[in-house]
Amino acid sequence: MALRLITAGESHGPGLTCLVEGLPAGLELDREAIDRDMARRQLGHGRGGRMKIETDRAHVTSGVRHGRTLGGPIALHVANKDYSNWEERMNPWPVEAAVPEVHLPRPGHADLVGTQKYGLSDVRDILERASARETAARVAGGAVAKAFLRALGVEVVSHVTRIGEVAVGPRAALTLADFAGVDEDPVRCLDPSASREMVRHINAQRKANESIGGVYEVVAFGLVPGLGSHVSWEERLDGRLAMALVSIQAMKGVEFGDGFGLAQTPGSGAHDEIFFAHGRFTRPTNHAGGIEGGMSTGDPLVARVAMKPLPTLTKPLRSVDIETKEPAEALRERTDSCTVPAAGVVGEAMVALVLADAYRAKFGGDHIDDVHAALAAYRERIGWRPAA
Repeated sequence: MALRLITAGESHGPGLTCLVEGLPAGLELDREAIDRDMARRQLGHGRGGRMKIETDRAHVTSGVRHGRTLGGPIALHVANKDYSNWEERMNPWPVEAAVPEVHLPRPGHADLVGTQKYGLSDVRDILERASARETAARVAGGAVAKAFLRALGVEVVSHVTRIGEVAVGPRAALTLADFAGVDEDPVRCLDPSASREMVRHINAQRKANESIGGVYEVVAFGLVPGLGSHVSWEERLDGRLAMALVSIQAMKGVEFGDGFGLAQTPGSGAHDEIFFAHGRFTRPTNHAGGIEGGMSTGDPLVARVAMKPLPTLTKPLRSVDIETKEPAEALRERTDSCTVPAAGVVGEAMVALVLADAYRAKFGGDHIDDVHAALAAYRERIGWRPAA
């Protein structure tokens, strides 16, 4: 049984919809937990005016009854409050008033290439769907996937490790308990000293009419070994996670564990030695980030994602009017200075969706009790139990 996510909607349209297909029946969902993730996506120092307008909530419209999944597709809708200000420009049907076209593509955005690909003349036909506002639907679907994983003993969390030139220093391996207060920090960073410098850096870039990117880390605790597969390229867990994470708007790179650092490390220091103690296999290090041969090892899964600065700038870059072909400044649109903290929450959603699908592929089951039984039998067969 495969798990699938589909999203629909535009940034300033009536709203966003997501459809999650493939979850078993009988799974308990917590409405407050879903809305909590929706609110977390709006967190972070450096957000713009849109966050003062929207208070995102995910309204379940199918697939759930009295707080439990029914086994069919789950549909969730996120309303765009800002639509009331854009209804004339974004109405699905023709309007009487003339709506001016936008011909000023932004460097770094989908604007120009999208109009070329689809044969369109109005950049708004592209930018509305390409906007990162679409990730609100992903987070709604990811919250449902997290509920499934949580029922199986898995937690997916994130934190920011870099904003621009400011990065956290070396640290010991993190535990789930370390993330308890991460959302209370203004940039969702676990290092208070680095957090203060990140806030100052964002303020300086905003004052200079710049946007700024960074790096966030997603960690999944409690995974069993053997999710994914080595036998086919499209089943390798790291490959599927990399695709999911880089599919998020503005993401430009992903690494697992020590990632790119392994390219300059001798083999003896790059791999996680294996021991057997207290009835289980152990690895004292996690250079691989919890994935070997395209499969989960049972250690925490660690994925680090690089986000570029947002392409909408308060001081626009040079561009070309696609109608006249004359030089022009790129489109000015409401924007954020930095969304790396929020991107980490979107990263959690995408990791959760991939991991939930991996559990569905391995353990099947029409009802959540069937999944529990299959998982227990597998753990018994391989003699695996989570680390204390």
